Amino acid sequence: MAKLCEGRVAVVTGAGRGIGREHALSLASQGAKVVVNDLGGNVDGSGGDLSPADQVVAEIKAMGGEAVSNGDDISSWEGSQRLINTAVESFGDLNIVVNNAGILRDRMLTNMTEEEWDAVIKVHLKGTFGPSRWAAAYWREQAKAGKPTSGRIINTTSVSGIYGNLGQTNYGAAKAGIASFTIIAALELARFNVTVNAVAPVALTRMTEGLGNAPETDEEREMRSPRWIAPIVTWLASDEAAGVTGRIFEASGQTLAIAEGWHRGPSHAPVEDPTKIGPVVAELLKAARPNAGMNGQDGTWPQSPR
Repeated sequence: MAKLCEGRVAVVTGAGRGIGREHALSLASQGAKVVVNDLGGNVDGSGGDLSPADQVVAEIKAMGGEAVSNGDDISSWEGSQRLINTAVESFGDLNIVVNNAGILRDRMLTNMTEEEWDAVIKVHLKGTFGPSRWAAAYWREQAKAGKPTSGRIINTTSVSGIYGNLGQTNYGAAKAGIASFTIIAALELARFNVTVNAVAPVALTRMTEGLGNAPETDEEREMRSPRWIAPIVTWLASDEAAGVTGRIFEASGQTLAIAEGWHRGPSHAPVEDPTKIGPVVAELLKAARPNAGMNGQDGTWPQSPR
């Protein structure tokens, strides 16, 4: 039986641990040759150690696959270019980019520093842009040269970004930006036969173990395993997913769903006089669905402090 990603070349960022590691192993198990990128830093982005990436490479080789490690900083222009070049130089092609790397610097808005904001935006948002941009340039040149392309970009957003979570204005803004980036890039790259999708994972990892309620049973721990995220990412990376683009998927041990995104709700004719806006907005709010909570469902959004 043919493997989903047989012979395809993949880059996975932040692949030394957690969700990224599961992506790399799953892609390799389905026949992909993998560039395992990881700085090996701490959760806040400090430090660096290539050994986690090397360990994943060793695991892939032990299962009979092909992989190389890469320690470039994907939030830098030059680093992201070197990462994409590593795939082409090592395996002769590039088909898949999984943008997974991330850090946390959680803080309430009133206490957040400029550095905490900048660091998170840089790693998540610019760290998605850089590899995607260089990969897109590679596929464009392939298309111009008349060579067949079948590119896949799979980004990592978050329910914190698409639904909202306290204490994460920096992280949530970056992740919401990634969701919008995904939709727009999908429109732009369709002409090169490249799809762009995103996954919002819910899993217990080094980054999330201090957030929310800790699992109390083995069953709860299993449902929050990062292994549940890799199947949808691996499928999206395959030729089977050629017709799927511009979509945001939620994935966890509890659900696989599509987040439907922004839609225009109840509307009213324009109102010129601001003193008459209040009753109109009240009627619109009464007819509109409330914002979703972190579970993606209606009715869980906090009420206005007024």
